[in-house]
Amino acid sequence: MSCCCLCVCGFGFFLFFWRFRLFISHFLSPQASSFVSGVLGFDFFRAGRGKGLLLEDFGGLWVGEVLEVLSLSLSRIGFEVIMGPVACLKAVVPQVHTHRSLHAEDISSAAVLPGAKNVVLPKGDVYKSLQLLEVSKQILIENDRGGYTIPAKGLYPYQWNWDSALVALGWATLDEGRAWQELEKLFSAQWEDGLVPHIVFHQPSPTYFPGPEIWGSVEQPMGSTGITQPPVAAITVRKLYETALNKELALQKLKELFPKLLAWHRWFQSARDPENTGLVATLHPWESGMDNSPAWDEALYNVPVDQIPPYVRKDLGHVDSAMRPKQEEYDRYLTLLYRFRAVNYDCNQLYFLSPFRVTDLCTNSVLYRANLDLRWLANELGQDQIAEEVDGWIKKARIAFDSLYDEEAGLYKSKDQLTGELVTAKTSAGFLPLFARVASASQAADLAATLERWLKRVKHGIPSYDPESSNFEPLRYWRGPVWVIINWMITDGLRAYGYEDLALRVEADTYELLVSHGINEYYDPVTGAAAGGKLFSWTAAMCLAWLSKGDGAHPAAAH
Repeated sequence: MSCCCLCVCGFGFFLFFWRFRLFISHFLSPQASSFVSGVLGFDFFRAGRGKGLLLEDFGGLWVGEVLEVLSLSLSRIGFEVIMGPVACLKAVVPQVHTHRSLHAEDISSAAVLPGAKNVVLPKGDVYKSLQLLEVSKQILIENDRGGYTIPAKGLYPYQWNWDSALVALGWATLDEGRAWQELEKLFSAQWEDGLVPHIVFHQPSPTYFPGPEIWGSVEQPMGSTGITQPPVAAITVRKLYETALNKELALQKLKELFPKLLAWHRWFQSARDPENTGLVATLHPWESGMDNSPAWDEALYNVPVDQIPPYVRKDLGHVDSAMRPKQEEYDRYLTLLYRFRAVNYDCNQLYFLSPFRVTDLCTNSVLYRANLDLRWLANELGQDQIAEEVDGWIKKARIAFDSLYDEEAGLYKSKDQLTGELVTAKTSAGFLPLFARVASASQAADLAATLERWLKRVKHGIPSYDPESSNFEPLRYWRGPVWVIINWMITDGLRAYGYEDLALRVEADTYELLVSHGINEYYDPVTGAAAGGKLFSWTAAMCLAWLSKGDGAHPAAAH
């Protein structure tokens, strides 16, 4: 009996995923048929004397998100979904019993989602664009946990630092108050010394390791981790403030958040650059946000693995191991965690005791750009002395950045602070000084040429690792895949230096990935295949804040 049930269920899912049939019980106009087809991403044709619409194949729709958005999308045009057994759609029927036809004038190429503001769809198929925006909106709603947004269900069940700062940009297109709330929730976990942790454990979850009992103890679990992430928040605050429709609310929130932003940036100067070099240190690969980047291979290999307690990884229960960091890397991640925990994450000790200490290009590029924005915010609030203080950080960093430029490679590189050597790996972080506005004109030209060479080697840009390298892995986390947030940062930088055509190429690649493969954590740059977490929040946010507008950042800050 059980075998029969499995066979029936398996056959049912097969029909659903490959060729299920959807009938609409009332006649629709051709325009309505086209609209429904576009919203759902399917190709329809008329069947059986025009009695309905036969769903023949999937077209551009990613199956994993059908049931998440189908009902909502159709409800907006007057239909409801009726589900049959074995995950099959039984029917889509009008919500009212009178005939209704949609016409071309019901939609336009400048359609706006209900509750959204200033959302201009990208060029191309308006229906696919509408679908993409609707899915993106629903992902943020589904991943909302009451003031903060998880990156993805199961795999990442808490609030991540730079994820939330980027997700706030997406929320701003839907609800300004909710965007500010995302940042407020993040900064509610700020430590007394100014650190804003990389994960905030707002509520327990059994689906993630290492959780609060590892960062603390079973008896005294931590409310957050004891390390940080790239400080995107000041960039987001300026963007929210400048584009706000509710200026009074924006000014109020800016005044509340500014002291917290300043405390965090001061923490970076004291805790991560106590030797006053101009560039801050990253003490754990997780702090970089690019956990298993090839840039950390040599430095991480030099970390001796301690006798750490046995553990079971939870990430591999959500994502294929071929897409995640390897076990030997995790052993070292946890070695560093336990060493940091032993000194209670004392920032005065960690810099000097950590066996892993690098100058991360992503963190320093984001921090430089964030300092430009923090200075702008200080001036906006009339805080002249603070603006001068931040300007001092900017000047030191601008000089120090040149030490990270590899002229022969035509790319910036991270540095191992314990050996004093630039790393050998060429990663997408090497282009982020464009986002920071710290590269010279000649360096920007070299970076653009290098990027063009990379793009010729892959179908979809921008790979996170040099595609010409023998160690290039197109599906393994930060060792090759495309990340939409990095594409946003790099295109923002390309535009600032006048490389509009190259920026448009990357935008087009990104849009095609999302339309064809869905809203995921990252993508194979060779095949376009989706990888990592599904229904991913910051990818959805970038659809709303960047790709739907052709603009995801405020005007370039001056040097």
